[in-house]
Amino acid sequence: MNLELLRTFLELNHTRHFGKAAEALHLTQAAVSARIKHLEALLGVRLFHRVRRDIRLTPEGTRLLRHADGLLAGWRQARQDVSTDRFDEQLSLGGSLRLWDVLLQDWLHALHDHYPSLAIIAESHTPEVLTRRLLDGMLDIAIMLEPAQLEVLRIEEIASVKLVMVATQPGLRAENAISDGYVMVDWGLGHALQHRRMFPDAPEPQIRVGLAKMAFTFMLQWGGAAYLPARMAAAALGAGTLHLVGDAPQLDYRAYAVYPVRAAKEALIEKTLELIEREFPLEDALP
Repeated sequence: MNLELLRTFLELNHTRHFGKAAEALHLTQAAVSARIKHLEALLGVRLFHRVRRDIRLTPEGTRLLRHADGLLAGWRQARQDVSTDRFDEQLSLGGSLRLWDVLLQDWLHALHDHYPSLAIIAESHTPEVLTRRLLDGMLDIAIMLEPAQLEVLRIEEIASVKLVMVATQPGLRAENAISDGYVMVDWGLGHALQHRRMFPDAPEPQIRVGLAKMAFTFMLQWGGAAYLPARMAAAALGAGTLHLVGDAPQLDYRAYAVYPVRAAKEALIEKTLELIEREFPLEDALP
């Protein structure tokens, strides 16, 4: 099978829009439609329901989704593994979307700096997708905040994520910061529950975002307050662009490395984790 058909299938499922999928793949909408029809003809099933502008997977399309992802991931790894002699080892790593700007981008740089002959495939997904890809063998290791407790997966605490409430206006108290212009960052279910306990009377925030970087950029443009990683906010705090909300509790979450029990690349995984623990010590991973 032409792997480009699977790439087109995955992109259309991601965007749920023929025009956006075509733009991402540098194709015309007609070419995207033709590829999907070709794939459906090969499989003898409908993969998408098309009702006006709404595009959704059929049950058959949902079943294909996992296989398509695995086939493409396997092909990437195989191609990188056999097509060059420049790399001694290969590591496929994934990270929570919430942690890339906080911790994992620096870890990726450190990995390349310390192990220049290591071939790396790096991905970012939700914890649910990361767990599934670990179980399917498409990832060697994943870093996340709230890992699933499964017997077949080893979980190791590797770093702390310190969150502080900051605001563009100085001298704010927490009750004022969360009442007007507050940006709610999605740090997971645990954070949402803790936030509700700390501020039970807080109004519904006007702005909710999935990544700390989105909140940081929004605040610099429009003002407001949010819980941000201390590492991310440090420079702006030092420059006086942001200010600590002094009476707001600081929050300390833990980042975990997750990888299969008796992993084939266990020695390599442990070596890379030693690096992250050395470069970003647990007790002061975020200043």
